[in-house]
Amino acid sequence: MTGHRYGYARVSTRSQSPETQLEALHTAGCVRIFTDHASGTRADRPALGQLRQVLLPGDTLVVCKLDRLGRDSLHLTETVTDLARQGIGFISLAEQLDTTSPAGRLVFGVFASLAQFERDRIAERTRDGLATARAHGRVGGRPRVMTDDKLTAARRMHTEGASITTIARTLSVGRGTVYRHLTPTTG
Repeated sequence: MTGHRYGYARVSTRSQSPETQLEALHTAGCVRIFTDHASGTRADRPALGQLRQVLLPGDTLVVCKLDRLGRDSLHLTETVTDLARQGIGFISLAEQLDTTSPAGRLVFGVFASLAQFERDRIAERTRDGLATARAHGRVGGRPRVMTDDKLTAARRMHTEGASITTIARTLSVGRGTVYRHLTPTTG
């Protein structure tokens, strides 16, 4: 990569100091460092957002440790994969991971494969759990707004000439819900 190196430092609280990270990032040749004082679980990290706006193809994002950038392996993999799609490299100093080199891309590819495997396992467990719940008579999702009693009342009111707005207000449901249940579908 021929662009600039930009650093990202993060500490979880205001009482913690990012100085050690800042020193390491300066030593690594970062031209600018963005620092957040926020938990890694927060998606809204302002400095990280600003950094993502500055990065251009050919640039490299540098962190001291992987956990400074991502809250878990799935999030981290998605972030670094997104950077790679944009032509932006990634370096983690502690783990000696450098996606600007062939060996670093290989190692990251293994990380990405493991993260995809974990996503697939989570999806499989979710499907199995939902199937088990259905087998025991439980249905997932939000409760239906338009119950059978409300639908009967809506049909009666509609037949008697009540407006959709009046029906919706009376039954405490949205107008769209009333339309969906009273308008015949074509197929």
